[in-house]
Amino acid sequence: MSYNQQNTITLETIQELVTALKEEERTTYTEIIQSLELPASAFEPFVSWSTECYTRNCIIDTDKFELILICWEKEQFTPIHGHNGEECWVKVIQGEFKETIYQLDEKDELQTVRTSISGEGDNSYMIDFMGFHRLANNANQRSMSLHLYAKPIRSCRLYDEELKKFVRKDMTYTTISEMRAD
Repeated sequence: MSYNQQNTITLETIQELVTALKEEERTTYTEIIQSLELPASAFEPFVSWSTECYTRNCIIDTDKFELILICWEKEQFTPIHGHNGEECWVKVIQGEFKETIYQLDEKDELQTVRTSISGEGDNSYMIDFMGFHRLANNANQRSMSLHLYAKPIRSCRLYDEELKKFVRKDMTYTTISEMRAD
């Protein structure tokens, strides 16, 4: 951990990040994620790739939060989904992402509210009252994003585009780290 010129803390290792998340309250998670300054190489122990689908690689899972590294091949994207009432912070580690936010209209049909592009080092935040969202790897290469959920999300609502309705999906990890929160 180091201090910059504005006397704010900069987190420089994944262990420092985990310790900060464990010791601090949820209300400070935005500042914690923003203070993270790690190169993509720092995440190498947690990386796995698949040409079939993006991978969800669990760095740590506690009762209070879960921290996941998502690895994306070119043109991979999530289904439109919510977060089961939990908060989600995303930090772009490598690449570029397009986020599309949707809301249900009075006819229960999905409408696009806005889209945004995030590049390396950018942060975003999502919670269900803001709507549903889809993330897509917008780079012409592999990309990585760090996702912090408070509390952990065990299931979520995702939009089945063939059925044209939301369905419940249990969440799983592609890989699970042995990192501990102590």
